[in-house]
Amino acid sequence: MAVIKHIASKNADYGESERYLIFQHNEYTQKPILDDEGHMILRDEYYLNGLNCDPFTFASECQELNSYYHKNKKFNEIKSHHYIISFDPKDKEECGLTGERAQQLGLTFAKKNFPGHQALVCTHTDGHNESGNIHVHIVINSLRKYDVPQEPYMEFDCESKAGYKHHLSTAYLAHLKQDVMDMCQKEGLHQVDLLSPAERKITEKEYWAQRRGQEKLDKLNQKMLEDGITPKETRYQTEKQFLQDAIDDAASTAQSPEEFSKILDEKYHIIFKISRNRYSYLHPGRKKYITERNLGTRYTEDFLLKAFEENTKSHREQKEEILEQQSPNTSTDSPTVPFSDTSAIPAPFIFIKSSPCLVDGNRSSGPPPQKISLPPHGGPRRKRFLYHRMYFPMIQKNLTASCCKVSLYPKFL
Repeated sequence: MAVIKHIASKNADYGESERYLIFQHNEYTQKPILDDEGHMILRDEYYLNGLNCDPFTFASECQELNSYYHKNKKFNEIKSHHYIISFDPKDKEECGLTGERAQQLGLTFAKKNFPGHQALVCTHTDGHNESGNIHVHIVINSLRKYDVPQEPYMEFDCESKAGYKHHLSTAYLAHLKQDVMDMCQKEGLHQVDLLSPAERKITEKEYWAQRRGQEKLDKLNQKMLEDGITPKETRYQTEKQFLQDAIDDAASTAQSPEEFSKILDEKYHIIFKISRNRYSYLHPGRKKYITERNLGTRYTEDFLLKAFEENTKSHREQKEEILEQQSPNTSTDSPTVPFSDTSAIPAPFIFIKSSPCLVDGNRSSGPPPQKISLPPHGGPRRKRFLYHRMYFPMIQKNLTASCCKVSLYPKFL
């Protein structure tokens, strides 16, 4: 899956971007790696091109343009924008993606989406932590050099004119993500939907905090193992990762928000709060709540309520299965008779005495009909009467009680 990341830099030294793209750097400290003589070491494999500038004079040309328009002089101004397109590691083996092809894709992407800007396009094939994923760096000067046609994703009219700065709006970022998805689909590369929110959110800062914490924990565990002590924890978790894992565990069994809150409190000491129809969670080591939006779509109200309903349904089905297994089988005590053979089933005899005053349900002559009072509750006559109403509805419908008598033999009641 290819992803795109944006970094805004206020560093006025444009040469630092050039050095980072060409020379090896420590991925934790971002400082250059030096050899025994104190010289920087070139990267093993990289591809470098420039747009609207020479790649090896990028820094000086950007400074000249800034001086011409009297821009980017203040400390808090954004001097450059750094975009990184990272391809899936499987694209290299399964899809045949190479550094040369990735560089061509990066050049096409930069020409299309950053027209008129001085830009450096550089492709690395090593990836972070030697993961081997191919990624493309696009570094542009925040100041536009040439006039370009107005594009739909540009928020202001001045963004297309020379001497104005690059502005990354929400619509612009959505356009860039969509373009990356279209590029990967066209090239047959692995891709996911970049426009949908992530189920488990993790920021760049949290990613590096987790990696540094894991490295420190591994060193500490190694020292403990050398001393003959078995370490209790082998996986480092940030505060958000702790919350996400705890919520996943509680949501897998809870059947209501109340039970969900109880599990989080008793098992993980996490305080759960609902405010303005939003779920918030308080880490035991924090004083400020973390909202559902900062954790991901798996921790929102809609997702958790559906999970509670599924847990309730599953619990009910399991309970019904247990009751069915525990209920006694009464059919073993009575002889089994095939359904098709009804000769062995005794049928009750019915004796009907009707008055001749009824013809097809219409009264012709005779005494007026009389109402029948229902026998007292619980008596044998009432049981026979109810038996008659239950098993012979057609007789009850077509014959009037005042001129009809239905008798059942007692042995069949």
